[in-house]
Amino acid sequence: MSVAEIAPPAATPARVVRRAPPVHTEPAGVRIAIIAVALTFLALVIGLPLVLVFVQAFAKGWQAYVAALVDPDALAAIELTLIVAAISVALNLVFGLVASWCIAKFEFPGKSFLITLIDLPFSVSPVVAGLVFILLFGSQGLLGPFLQDNDIKIVFALPGIVLATVFVTFPFVARELIPLMQEQGTAEEEAAISLGASGLSTFFRVTLPNVKWALLYGVLLCNARAMGEFGAVSVVSGHIRGLTNTMPLQIEILYNEYQFAASFAVASLLALLALVTLCAKTLLEKRIAKDH
Repeated sequence: MSVAEIAPPAATPARVVRRAPPVHTEPAGVRIAIIAVALTFLALVIGLPLVLVFVQAFAKGWQAYVAALVDPDALAAIELTLIVAAISVALNLVFGLVASWCIAKFEFPGKSFLITLIDLPFSVSPVVAGLVFILLFGSQGLLGPFLQDNDIKIVFALPGIVLATVFVTFPFVARELIPLMQEQGTAEEEAAISLGASGLSTFFRVTLPNVKWALLYGVLLCNARAMGEFGAVSVVSGHIRGLTNTMPLQIEILYNEYQFAASFAVASLLALLALVTLCAKTLLEKRIAKDH
């Protein structure tokens, strides 16, 4: 019998477990100071103004608060805001789906230009956008004489407000969907088509379910911006009480007339809508992170 057969096997060296280096290399005092600065900034810039809005809204009591909200002009502003937001979100939903599907799934001339146009409202002032619509559809605008001859009202009416709101909000849905669709690629769609599915069936059964949460997230952001838009709407609305004033415009008018309690009451309702949007946004973010 050989020595190798008699000798016991050599002991396997113990596995050395190395701990990952800590992510935070700063001292605890530095981390605490950074967090304190961030929280203080958020409290002063966001928290304190939000609290003051509700304090001023109820400064004259609950009855005055309710009276400010049930005022006919305030109710008209709330109704107009909801109508404009609903129309704008619906239009941007369709546009965002179509644009993102084209950009992510197909190659065509002018693709880069289309992406640039989608980002345009991020770089153009809303006031400038409103002025563009005045130059197009106003009484002295490019199409003004034609619209007057046919008794068609665009500016200082609902269509102009919707157009201005759509302009400033249309990037939100598309910008949420384009990166996700590009990441997913076209493999699933090609497989569905190879199995005999039509284009529409592939879209509704394959593409849309894969982006549903991102789509809802974009719709949520679009709705929040639509309800709070001031600059572009202020230019094209005409500030007609009970007709073309949205909630932000109604708040401005009441504040300029020194009706502070009423203006803050309407502002508190807009802030509540923003808080609801924030909660829904947080839930959607968790759902999207869970799916990934």
